[in-house]
Amino acid sequence: MRKTLPILIGSATLVTAAALSAGAASASTTPGTPRVLAGNLISPLSIDVRASGTVYVAQNFAGLLTKVKKNGTSKVIAGTEGDELGAVSHFGKVVYYATTVQGGPEAPPENPGAKLWRLKNGKSTAIADLYAYEKTKNPDGAKKYGFVNLPDTCAAQFPEENPATYTGVVDSHPYATVTTKRNVYVADAAANAILKVNRKTHKIKTVAVLPAAPAINITAEIAEAQGLPSCAAGYSYRFESVPTDLEIGPGGKFYVSSLPGGPEDSSLGARGAVYTVKVSTGKTTRVAGGFVGTTGLAVAKDGTIYVAELFGGKTGSGRVSVVRPGSGSPKKFIKVASPAAIELWGNKLYVSTNALSDPPAGEITIIPLKKK
Repeated sequence: MRKTLPILIGSATLVTAAALSAGAASASTTPGTPRVLAGNLISPLSIDVRASGTVYVAQNFAGLLTKVKKNGTSKVIAGTEGDELGAVSHFGKVVYYATTVQGGPEAPPENPGAKLWRLKNGKSTAIADLYAYEKTKNPDGAKKYGFVNLPDTCAAQFPEENPATYTGVVDSHPYATVTTKRNVYVADAAANAILKVNRKTHKIKTVAVLPAAPAINITAEIAEAQGLPSCAAGYSYRFESVPTDLEIGPGGKFYVSSLPGGPEDSSLGARGAVYTVKVSTGKTTRVAGGFVGTTGLAVAKDGTIYVAELFGGKTGSGRVSVVRPGSGSPKKFIKVASPAAIELWGNKLYVSTNALSDPPAGEITIIPLKKK
């Protein structure tokens, strides 16, 4: 019952004013009429927005990085053959992105492959081997996941490839980045960690490891649906917390969106969450929960959090939700189809929509923010 990530596989630093000014909207906003900036995209799971209105779009499973100007014209500016490309961000004229060998743990064992790249003056250069770091350090290797206090006789009924309890496995899947003057911060969805890569030395360090998700009770119905031994019913299970996006909010605080391990839809409840991370200490604090398919977030200067819920809403078809300052619960902001990535610049939300629809149906949708 380890995490399953079908959408994520093929799954104190100087903070500039530019990084913070991106989230300029206030809490008292309502959505305006959405418009499509660009379409014909394949799995647009990561985006980044420049002050000029240019959008960088990672077409993850197609292995393409596309630049979309504010008039909607687009151009592929980088690519990788056979691998997944995502986790795009920029600083100045330099763009960063990550590649991952599609297949996750099922990829060739000699080199599953996960790297961070720098795109400068039209040339891409690999600057950090994230899988090699994971293999050496395994930041969540000491964390325990799985059943709590399950009898040994029941645990023995679990297959070796899906044990009743386990510690963090060696796997890397860089899913989002945010770049500052000194570092590129990486949300690694398979390592369950936030990493930083020094832009000059390319040295990698662990910033924080997300805590295990709150334990849930496994009912007889859940056990049957998940193919678990019936003896597991009535015991609690701790899933992994999977970071999917990170943004810099007010005061330089880092915000991280997280999917729970296991089913990403609402079959086990709305278990997605948002955490804050104190970069200097690695301390994580859960600030909001109750999301379904938490794949991206954006943070306004007053602390308002906008979250892309890939499977959110009553129909499970997707929505952007909002968490107002002082509240830990999401409210519907606007219904959109299968949103994956979300960015805030000025008074506009940029959202990748139809992200998992049959290609090429993905779009970049702009949602104006209006004051109440």
